[in-house]
Amino acid sequence: MANDPGKPDFSNVKSGSSSSAEPAKAKPDFGNVSSGVASTAAPAASTLQTYTVAKGDSLSKIAKKFYGNANQWRVIFEANRDRISNPDLIQIGQVLKIPPSKS
Repeated sequence: MANDPGKPDFSNVKSGSSSSAEPAKAKPDFGNVSSGVASTAAPAASTLQTYTVAKGDSLSKIAKKFYGNANQWRVIFEANRDRISNPDLIQIGQVLKIPPSKS
């Protein structure tokens, strides 16, 4: 195989590369980059749910239903300040915005 007629002999070829093109440029260092997300935009419509108040409902019962924690009623109250002036006085049929849980 080493001396097959008609085939080139590459036995003395060494690995590596060389080129007459520009030398390789140093790669940028991104070692100090960190990821994160911040936004002042309102939540997307798809993440904001609504709930129609039924008889016997309270903000804490609604919070328990959506967040699993009645103590998060303030999240719903703050999202609906334009509709609710007193968290103890919500009305049957009132449509409330239910934002994503903050916990």
